[in-house]
Amino acid sequence: MEHLMSGTKEKRSEGGMRDRFLGCLLGGAVGDALGGAVEFMSRAQILDRFGPMGIADFATAYGGKGKITDDTQMTLFTAEGLLRGRMRFVTKGITSYEYSVAAAYQRWLATQGVTNRHCPGPFDGFLYEQSGLHSQRAPGMTCLSALKTYRGDPGIAVNNSKGCGGVMRVGPVGLLWSVLGNREDITSVFEMGKMCAELTHGHPSGYLTAGSLAVIIFAVLDGATLEQAIAQATELLVTYPSHGETLKALDAAVRLSQSNCHPVEAISTLGEGWVAEEALAVALYCTLVSESFEEAIVLAVNHDGDSDSTGAIAGNILGAIHGATVIPERWLESLELRSVIETVASDLWNCRTWTSRSDREDAWARYPGY
Repeated sequence: MEHLMSGTKEKRSEGGMRDRFLGCLLGGAVGDALGGAVEFMSRAQILDRFGPMGIADFATAYGGKGKITDDTQMTLFTAEGLLRGRMRFVTKGITSYEYSVAAAYQRWLATQGVTNRHCPGPFDGFLYEQSGLHSQRAPGMTCLSALKTYRGDPGIAVNNSKGCGGVMRVGPVGLLWSVLGNREDITSVFEMGKMCAELTHGHPSGYLTAGSLAVIIFAVLDGATLEQAIAQATELLVTYPSHGETLKALDAAVRLSQSNCHPVEAISTLGEGWVAEEALAVALYCTLVSESFEEAIVLAVNHDGDSDSTGAIAGNILGAIHGATVIPERWLESLELRSVIETVASDLWNCRTWTSRSDREDAWARYPGY
């Protein structure tokens, strides 16, 4: 798979890098939408409905085809929180990404029709104004509960959940740091991915897995192969307490990808993806053994378990490696909120050029840095 995983000069050019930002968010949304239709089905049920190859094209869910779920919704609000934090920095010279991301998640919570009396708003900005995001798409109960009881001070959520709702949304962390930081900032990348998940998930496997994914995306954008990126994430991971479950899952994904184990059996061994370390392991395995973006995404959603999350994570990773050009157009053309996703991805790429509010009033309108 060297031809699939290796970088090219074009991919590292400005145009190539922007395409990889688009690929990361669009790829995640595509995997999410494909898996969303079968999220609560067993593999046997999927094959019974869609045939021996399983689901390979968008099916009707949430009132249409190509509909995103809470995975993409929360990924977009993660990006919005980071971008509003960035805008605050360039306009005020000081920022706190912890608070800006936490506030963004409160805006997502409001789109779900849930109120938190401790965080009354205001609710504004580009994403909140998108009517298509004001829809419940099987939101995770842990996310809803943690955000509903959030009292305004970021920290580790008071629960013991390691559900995949923390890891599936942190792709934008790796994107932002790839343009604002440098190779020496990789610990900060892990910390920020970890922080984003800690806001809702209190179990170490729930947030250490998120830190690992953020580093993987950061590293592949920096030119690492996926195997090298996993190794970099692992090197950081083992410096944190209670890393055992996440480390075991990452090691298993790599080991099984290098074995002769049949993919169906390998994925079953890795788990169903309802918890964070399993979701990341399944997604990594599928990207490591597949010869194309389409093959990886189809493999990542046709299993027992949390198909939209494993599909979304696999799409984030492969999109960051190869760019949006590898995503089948038949999936992109019917993807819900495609233009919104593209705008957010472009803003993550362009935010490196922001210097003040006065020269970027358009960006301020989307991401006010109060």
